[in-house]
Amino acid sequence: MNKRPRDEPSSSFASAPKRQYGAGGGGYGGHGYSEERSSARRVADHYSARSNQTLEERENSPIIHLKKLNNWIKSVLIQLYAHPGDCVLDLACGKGGDLIKWDKAKVGYYVGVDIAEGSIKDCMTRYNGDTDQQRRKKFSFPARLICADCYEARLDEHLYEDAPFDICSCQFALHYSWSTEARARQALANVSALLRPGGVFIGTMPDANVIIKRLRETDGMEFGNSVYWISFGEEYAEKKFPASRPFGIKYKFHLEDAVDCPEWVVPFHLFKLLAEEYDLELVLTKNFHEFVHEYLQKPEFAELMRRLGALGDGRQDQSTLSQDEWEVAYLYLAFVLRKRGQPPSQRRANNANRGKMFLTENDIDFLGV
Repeated sequence: MNKRPRDEPSSSFASAPKRQYGAGGGGYGGHGYSEERSSARRVADHYSARSNQTLEERENSPIIHLKKLNNWIKSVLIQLYAHPGDCVLDLACGKGGDLIKWDKAKVGYYVGVDIAEGSIKDCMTRYNGDTDQQRRKKFSFPARLICADCYEARLDEHLYEDAPFDICSCQFALHYSWSTEARARQALANVSALLRPGGVFIGTMPDANVIIKRLRETDGMEFGNSVYWISFGEEYAEKKFPASRPFGIKYKFHLEDAVDCPEWVVPFHLFKLLAEEYDLELVLTKNFHEFVHEYLQKPEFAELMRRLGALGDGRQDQSTLSQDEWEVAYLYLAFVLRKRGQPPSQRRANNANRGKMFLTENDIDFLGV
């Protein structure tokens, strides 16, 4: 794997003044609101419709090593920032793919939120240990599951008795909030309202610098390789993206055996500015290539990579991450934000008693979806 230099922020994403963003993609309601809500529903339906794979099907995936690499990156983030007994808020938790990671971190309470009813039910099944790829061992923490659009609903109104949370996670999903300014702000407002002072927000999302750089390097409006493609509409034919309109910059993303739906560009330096308005300060941001090269130097994470098998064992052909998969990894970044303020001197008694050790469909809360 050759290390690529980190891209500098695009000059077409010049800094914009605070609170003066345009309403790209619909802004606060207006003509774009129903359209963007419909887009959110299409994304939810896409992920709900994806069937649970058996272990054999998963291992035969054309991007199996990329999936393992993504799991390694999420595991490293959790190991770095989660602590025993933490209360966890997992936004866009999907089918519960990170439950084992949280269990290994010995967290004390877990709340998962996802817009897709099918996914949240699959998460419940996984938590209960009823899937063929999941161990039967009980998880060590109680859980609560909520079916809601966490970029539209005010989660603090529903979770005020569960808060504050020590750590919030949003993996490969926060960019779906950037369809409008209202949704992007609600996502950050939910995180800020529910995190304790000093609490951390960890996540992964597409790296806008890399995506726009790739777009500008290609002759047309589409680029990719054997496992992915990204396509922008002709409205972006000039390949210029004014910082005054950073929301609603939509593109189509296809990743073999994983994703086939619209996504939105998140100019990270503007995301950082917006997060600061919600008392969330940047701690870390690294492109996946940089993240891998840095944390593979640490023995405990190198051993984790070996166990996961993302880079293979060297004993057979196609046992390692392909160059095309490695190129996809370059499209993403990891980030960590911390809520301003001093953490409490003593951990307050959490509300883990609001969760359960075994969940039924009647235990899932549905909030306006």
